[in-house]
Amino acid sequence: MDLLRWFRGSRGESARMAAHMTWAAASVSRTAARAGLFLKKQLWVWPIIAIVMLSVIGFWLRRAIESTMMENLQSDLQTVLNVEAEMLTKWIDTQRLNAQTMANDKSVRESIYELLKPAAEAVSGLPPQNATAATQAMSAGQTKLREELGAMMSTHGYVGFVVCDKDLRIVAASDDLLLGKLQIPEYEEALAPVFDGETVINPPSPSVVPLKDERGMLRTGVPTMFVCAPVRNPSFEIVAVLALRIRPEREFTKLLQIGRQGKSGETYAFDKQGRMVSNSRFEEQLITVGLLPDEPGTTSLLHLQLRAPEGNIMEGYRPQVRRSEMPLTKMAASAIAGNSGCDINGYRDYRGVYVVGAWTWLSKHNLGLATEIDVDEAYLPLRILQQAFWALFALLLLGSIAIFIFTLIVAKVRREAQKSAIAAQQLGQYRLERELGKGAMGVVYKGFHAMLRRPTAIKMLNVDHADDAAIQRFEHEVQITCQLNHPNTVAIYDYGRTPEDVFYYAMEYLDGIDLQTLVEKYGPQPEGRAIAILSQACKSLYEAHCLGLVHRDIKPANIMINYRGGEPDVVKVLDFGLVKTLNQSSSRTGGSEDSLTGTPLYMSPEAFEFPNSVDCRSDLYALGAVGYFLICGQPVFSADSLGKLAQKHIDDNPVPPSIRLGKTVSPELEAALLACLEKSRAKRPQTARELIDLLRKCPAAGSWTTEEAEAWWGRHQRSQSPSASESGSREAVLQQTIASGTSIK
Repeated sequence: MDLLRWFRGSRGESARMAAHMTWAAASVSRTAARAGLFLKKQLWVWPIIAIVMLSVIGFWLRRAIESTMMENLQSDLQTVLNVEAEMLTKWIDTQRLNAQTMANDKSVRESIYELLKPAAEAVSGLPPQNATAATQAMSAGQTKLREELGAMMSTHGYVGFVVCDKDLRIVAASDDLLLGKLQIPEYEEALAPVFDGETVINPPSPSVVPLKDERGMLRTGVPTMFVCAPVRNPSFEIVAVLALRIRPEREFTKLLQIGRQGKSGETYAFDKQGRMVSNSRFEEQLITVGLLPDEPGTTSLLHLQLRAPEGNIMEGYRPQVRRSEMPLTKMAASAIAGNSGCDINGYRDYRGVYVVGAWTWLSKHNLGLATEIDVDEAYLPLRILQQAFWALFALLLLGSIAIFIFTLIVAKVRREAQKSAIAAQQLGQYRLERELGKGAMGVVYKGFHAMLRRPTAIKMLNVDHADDAAIQRFEHEVQITCQLNHPNTVAIYDYGRTPEDVFYYAMEYLDGIDLQTLVEKYGPQPEGRAIAILSQACKSLYEAHCLGLVHRDIKPANIMINYRGGEPDVVKVLDFGLVKTLNQSSSRTGGSEDSLTGTPLYMSPEAFEFPNSVDCRSDLYALGAVGYFLICGQPVFSADSLGKLAQKHIDDNPVPPSIRLGKTVSPELEAALLACLEKSRAKRPQTARELIDLLRKCPAAGSWTTEEAEAWWGRHQRSQSPSASESGSREAVLQQTIASGTSIK
């Protein structure tokens, strides 16, 4: 066996396994990529929007359905009541017509006349022999009248009759026990309208004389109704009243039972005392709860008052007061007062159950009529609809919570995958070597291209802050910088996004030092070196300005000097993340049109007052402030707050460098720097090339020779300087104070 070959094969296999992600890692990567799309589209918002929309629609639909249902319920109740009232009225009219027909029958009238005459004679005190004759005549007349009325009563369902004279004496009756009864008080009120010529039907009432009930037992208090018609003599005078007895439980109550709806709907009648004069459909339950006595033949007819308890007796509530002390139900009180009405919001009935109902008072018949149905049954469809909506809302809410939790979990997985990719020191085709700098929004690594092996600075977004706005600014910086080709502008090599959604771009690796660090470590710079640095920066800016681009964040930290290609002090202008095109608003850079953008220590007056109006001359103001910093070692203005600093840039004139340093500075250089720092843009150099010309006229121009620069770089180890990418990274300086030049946007 070739062990060396086997060993080489194992190493090769291991290398291939290391070079490629495992199946599980690839799955995580794909999941993270899908999660990125999911998060970017904010799909988790849609269930919440659906809940809100469905809630609004459900609320509106519920109100509409509830309103329609209540209108239909009111219409149904009113219709049932009207139909019952119409049927009852027609039945009463039929009974009145029957009574009139029977009272006007010739043979019946003649029989009544014959009975009235002997009765009058018996009362007038005739001799005994005549009184006996009168009594015999009355007996014969009774028999005749009963025969004549019997057939007609049987046809129309009447169970008895009474004939009263004008003195309210019963001169004829179907029951002998009633004969001769005189001036019964209860009859007086009921018969008064009849003697005025009306045919009336009296509501059910308890009998005041013994009558046979349905079981054939003779007793008082038997529910009875009478239809009464006047009996006239040939002179058309009312001489008597024919009252025909009706059993209310036979036709009257059955007529009202037609109006029963569903399981709890009922229609019933009541008198002016609030007493039910028809049968309740709940008689068995009423007996069970004690509202009716548990005796044979007990019915609610005439035995139940329409009083409203404070609780539901059917569910076990027991009143603390006697029933006679309870108020009438809302319906009964309104009807007895002569009002008609309908209540679909609910009120307690005689059982204490909440019902909806309609009612009316039939004043002509001295009778109240009501139709009611339990609220629970009336609004059952609405309750089912509400339950369905709540169930749907609950499902949507649970779904939204689940999706939101899933989003958080996937986002966490994505961040972990991104961090794992970085920790693996591999970013696309680039192998990461070490971290150069880190800020709030991004991190910069030194790396190498896998194939070219060229040292590269790789800038990537912080995975914890990679929102849409940050990505947009990141892409904007790359797109703008890629348009610039000048040697004094940092070069961009590549831009991309890994499967784990890590955004990055690769730029040339610079191992120089930025001007902020240069001055802080080595103090103010010689005029010749400052002029050389500013001139190279002007060349970079000139190219950008010619393309219509304004940097907006020129400051010492964004300008680096490097040792490149054997040349010392090669300037590189960095960080084009805040660039604005002159013909477009700043919204493309992720900021609003009127927001402050830049570093306050180096911002022009117009950048504070009119941020959207900055142009290339604003960059020249900032570059002049950078030159002032290089010469003096201090910024043009300092303050302890942003407001005070802005006011100084707008109103205060800068102290000339010679006065600031207390030593001579060439008038030409001082004039060039102060020209850049003019408040009015019209007084500044109008182009970067014009500023280059002003710098060339300075006596110190060209005095900083290559030999001096070589000597300087030889004296200072470049490895001790911050890397170009670290210094050039805008994020790396975001945490600095105003005094050190913090960028804002």
